[in-house]
Amino acid sequence: MRADLASPYERAIGDRARELHPTLQRYFSTIPEGSVGIGEGTFACVGTPRRWLWPALRLLQGRGVAAATWARDVPFRVRNRTVAGRAVAERILELPTGTWTMRDAVHRTARGTLVDVLGTPATLAAAFALDVRDGALHLTSTRVGVRVGRLRVPIPRAVAPVVALRERYDEATGLQEVSVTVAAPLVGRIFEYRGTFAYRIEQEAA
Repeated sequence: MRADLASPYERAIGDRARELHPTLQRYFSTIPEGSVGIGEGTFACVGTPRRWLWPALRLLQGRGVAAATWARDVPFRVRNRTVAGRAVAERILELPTGTWTMRDAVHRTARGTLVDVLGTPATLAAAFALDVRDGALHLTSTRVGVRVGRLRVPIPRAVAPVVALRERYDEATGLQEVSVTVAAPLVGRIFEYRGTFAYRIEQEAA
């Protein structure tokens, strides 16, 4: 396989991949063509309890970016694929109001930066700094922008939200843990989700 078609995480992490827990090494590696990564688990919480933020979040909900909700113990499924060097993911959540799907695609730029493009159509884009600590992967956004057609309009850093992700493996439970928070200056946390799941890679159904 051409290097530029491999998982963007795999390319961005590079030699530090050996510092990840073996389960995470597999999770962030290239998914072979014709296969799909399947995760099934429960989010302990999704959304924000700050209801005054919900009208803004509803604008993003229909595009698969963020949901206007505050829900606990939410069953979810993840479907991951590697497509032309991008890590394409669907997270299907069974919210109290119904099924909702979050979509994103991660790629690695020519400068080696991880960029996550969220929504369908593409709505937000975030560039991330990457770190590996205690076997876990940590991502922290350095820039966030709004997608307008093919253009990305950057949000000034003074007001841009900060997205933080931690992905780790819990030996005690045998489950993978994910935690994502989005915080805005002056406002604080505006969206989050965290939970655990079991993960496997299998052949796509014909």
